Amino acid sequence: MGNYQSEISPSVITGLEEKVSKGNYGRYLKRLTLRTVRGFTDRTVTFDFPVTAVVGPNGGGKSTVLGAAALAYKSVLPGRFFAKSGKHDASMQNWSIEYEIIDKSLSTRGPISRTARFKTYRWSRDSVLDREVRVFGVDRTVPAAERAKFKKAATSAFAALKEVALPPEVTAHVARILGKPIEGFQQLYIDAAGSVTLFSGRTHKDVEYSEFHFGAGEASVIRMVAEVESAQDGSMILIEEIENGLHPVATRRMVEYLIGVAKRKGCQVIFTTHSNDALAPLPSKAIWAAYNGDVLQGKLDVRALRTITGQIHAKLAIFVEDNFAEMMVTTALRVHGGVELDAVKVHGMGGADPAIKVNHQHNIDPTRQFTSVCILDGDQAGRESTSDLIFLLPGDSSPEAHVIGRILERLDTVAAKLALRLQLTVHQQEWVKDVVRTRALTNWDRHVIWEQIGADLDFLAGSIVAGAFLATWAEEFPEEVSQLVDGLGDLLPRRE
Repeated sequence: MGNYQSEISPSVITGLEEKVSKGNYGRYLKRLTLRTVRGFTDRTVTFDFPVTAVVGPNGGGKSTVLGAAALAYKSVLPGRFFAKSGKHDASMQNWSIEYEIIDKSLSTRGPISRTARFKTYRWSRDSVLDREVRVFGVDRTVPAAERAKFKKAATSAFAALKEVALPPEVTAHVARILGKPIEGFQQLYIDAAGSVTLFSGRTHKDVEYSEFHFGAGEASVIRMVAEVESAQDGSMILIEEIENGLHPVATRRMVEYLIGVAKRKGCQVIFTTHSNDALAPLPSKAIWAAYNGDVLQGKLDVRALRTITGQIHAKLAIFVEDNFAEMMVTTALRVHGGVELDAVKVHGMGGADPAIKVNHQHNIDPTRQFTSVCILDGDQAGRESTSDLIFLLPGDSSPEAHVIGRILERLDTVAAKLALRLQLTVHQQEWVKDVVRTRALTNWDRHVIWEQIGADLDFLAGSIVAGAFLATWAEEFPEEVSQLVDGLGDLLPRRE
């Protein structure tokens, strides 16, 4: 997720988090507990942000979580996510899902409880609730020419029963997601009931063309946005593999659009994904990982999941709190020497709690292929435990604060080297010193200091600044590098 900067302001994220925590919704799914469903037993997923991503490997349970959420409302048939094939699916017997739901049309005093059970070869849902639910499956990116429902339109004699221009709000949102204008696009009604529609567009030369000639991603974005904008306020929107057919930039913009929908329309969105780009705009509490019969809240990205589930060869996994800690550990391993770097996978987890939990779960898994350790920030000293393979980074503060503090101690002597590492010249070292000292004095949040210094130095990327400071720290304080690396002892794979 790197240095991606979302166009959704932090105040919007905070406001939506507070709205959920205060229960300020007419209809909202607060939590579900998978008592017994597929590979899950007594696992709870909370929806602490109105846009929730479920990430995980194939077969890890992403669609199970999505389907379980849908089952809370009667507008979704159970077979949509949990098909039953007679006696051949006997394993479904006694499946059970429990819910905590806000529905102020039934209760204004707080959430209500509901249960869905599979008994005697059928689903039983007690007092299933009303709520509009829009489901977008993976089939949305199947080309129009391959869809049976569009067959009637694939003839030279076809003429739409009705042609309706896309509303301005739809064209505006789609244009932003796709990065191109779509003025002049229409929705073509194929059947009298209006349940089957095809889209048409126009070239810059005003030549009309149908959805049969759209890109699969383009068509799916237009269809999703059109349906979401027409959905009732407070609806639930479920999307399978949101990145299907989309460029990484479009994937991020789609998630940002959905955050805007949550704010404007009070909708609740849940989507599954294999893409880190889809996770980038979301806060940590909006992300759940499903894998190996377990669920974990936090920014457990796709790379980390591949390591945990054995899809990436490794001899040691290291879980740290965030991206800067990941850079710090990687820098130390590289500078120290003698470590088989390709066999070590370092992953930022979006906080101390996710890092500790994933490390613990990984190490108690009897099928694991390698060991993992957790390295927390220096200000987490009370949670260090060598028996649980939990270690600390140097210092007694955040790693950003520690590194900037150490560099300040020797700034006069390291300024020239720092300037070169910042892609500047030796003659600009006085400028570098002035910027660093000023920012160190005025900065309130050390987590963003690299971006601030970069902005002051002719808009250098924050990652370049962080890398320059870490390289200088490692060179100037080799004893701290040794303390960090040697503390892992024989757990580190060594080069022969």
